[in-house]
This record gives sequence, C-alpha cells and structure tokens, in this order.
Amino acid sequence: MSQNKIVDSEQWSKIITKFPEANFLQSPNYGRVNEILGEKIITEDFGGNGYALMIVRNAKRGRYLEVPCGPLLNWKKQELAKQIFATIREVAKMEKCVFVRTRPQLKNTPENIKMLEQLGLAKSPMHLAAEHTVMIHLDASEEELLAEMRRQTRYEVRRADKLGIKVICDNTEELFKEFHQVQADTAKRQGFVPPNLKTLMAEREAFGENARIYVAETAEGDKLAYGLIIRDGLEGDYYEAASTDLNRKLPGAYALLWRAMRDLKTDGYERFNLWGIAPPGQPHHRYAGVTTFKTGFGGEIVEYVPAHDLVISRAGYLKDLIVEKARKKRRHL
Repeated sequence: MSQNKIVDSEQWSKIITKFPEANFLQSPNYGRVNEILGEKIITEDFGGNGYALMIVRNAKRGRYLEVPCGPLLNWKKQELAKQIFATIREVAKMEKCVFVRTRPQLKNTPENIKMLEQLGLAKSPMHLAAEHTVMIHLDASEEELLAEMRRQTRYEVRRADKLGIKVICDNTEELFKEFHQVQADTAKRQGFVPPNLKTLMAEREAFGENARIYVAETAEGDKLAYGLIIRDGLEGDYYEAASTDLNRKLPGAYALLWRAMRDLKTDGYERFNLWGIAPPGQPHHRYAGVTTFKTGFGGEIVEYVPAHDLVISRAGYLKDLIVEKARKKRRHL
C-alpha cells in the first residue's frame, strides 16, 4: 500500500493505456487537488491489474473513504475484483472510516449491479460524480459533429457565429476568481451549491494548463457564459459552468461548448464528457434545466452504475443514511 504517494505522469500514462475509460477523478492531478485541500490520499497499484485513488473524507456525519470513478480494473475477472475490494476494505478500516463510497466506470446494467452486490456493496443514498452524462466522441469531422446535433442546437451554434459571439479561454488566477463570482450568482438563481474558491484554485494549481476557463462574450465584450474544462487522459470534461442574465437571450453557452469541442478535437482528445444530465423521468432533478441543452449536442447518452457503498461500521452508517437522505430530498438530487 502506497499512502500519500501519487503516481507520476509516466505511470499514469500506462494506467490510461490499460484502462482508457479512466477520467480525471482517478488522476494524479486530482490527487494533488485533494492534497492541496488538506485531504489524505491513498493510492494502490495492483501490479498492473488495477489501480485505485482513494480519498479520506472527514465529513461531519462520519469519516469515509471515497473512490471516485474507480477502482480501475478488468471487471470480468471476479476474483481480481474481490481481492481489490478486500484491500480497499482494509484501507478503510485502517483509516477508521465508517464506509467506502465508490462509483466505478461501469455501465448501469442488471448484470453490473448484481456484480457489485456480490462484492458486498449496496446502492448509496447519494450520487458520486456524473452518473448520467452525454459523451461526445471526437473522431468525427466537424461537419459530422454538427450533423449529429439537434436541429435547434445547430441553429444556435450558427447564430452565435453570425452575431459575432467570441469565445476566449485562459487559466489565470483573475479569470478563475471572476468565474467563481459569476457562478455564485448563477447558483443563487438556479438553486445549486457551487464549489468554493479554494477548491477552484486547487484545481487550477494541480491541473495547470489542463484546467481552463472558457468565456463566451458578445462582440462588444459583454460576458455571457463560462465553463471550466478539465483535460486529462483521453477525455475533456465540462466540469463546471456559469452564466449571466444576458445569456438567456443570446447563444453564448452554445458558442462556448462548440469552441471547447473543437479545441479538444484539435488537441487529440478522444471524447468530450458534458458531465451531468438528469436521469430519465426526473423533471425536478438539479440537472433537469441543462439536460435539453446538453443532449442537443448529439453524442452518446451514458448511464453509469449509481454510487455504491461498502459498509465498515453499521451503526455509523445508519446515522449517515438519515442525514444523506434528508439532504438528497432537500437538494432535489
């Protein structure tokens, strides 16, 4: 076990080659984000057969171990999966965690749910990472990407160009602070909890040039929409967003995503993860308002298995369940 030792870029490149589904939440840079924020990081490389970045979370409701979008392994090898989760359980016990929370990169199928249950996991009361998302594959030409869009989306992308809406991107400290303030205003309007400035700055420091704020603005320089795009491995992620009141009238967000999509394609990324849509049949979900917008860009709608928990302390976990179920209802999750 390699506590507080994050793999280097060369090791991470080998992991991505073996597990191309990996995204930035298992990456060394995300480990550094959490170290900057004062969290304890534990990594485990299972001899090339699997990998797990684990984060010890000290929540008020109880200490737990988080494995976001992991562990990475060949899920067809059940004995290997058992060994890896046995190790994760031991890590959680050593760290005096109440439970382990994981959301592997597995499609949501009855077979995969059964497999997780056989490993001793149960569905979590809360989500972890984007369980429902839109994945745009960037191997198509720009013309093909436009053709895959919903007609109205394609119209708005072209209207943005005709209106002279331009998109800039940078990762300066000033732009991250500006984004934080606009997102705080957006959160008040739309009723969600935004990340704090400390977290955004940690992401900027850890990911460097691979964490970029995109800004769409009018020809006159009026700001319309913002997006934090994080790049890692084979994927770019539309991780955070914000907008001004003026964006309701103008297609700034459409211009922003189209520019980000083309940039990722040019730079050789294989896919663009739009990071979060509402599950089917949940009109009051916190992502309901952006679902039509995101799905309009075409791509593949992906539903991963929901977050699952591995209980270490049953008494402590029951206390956590009460708190999280109340929070889920209050936040329309």
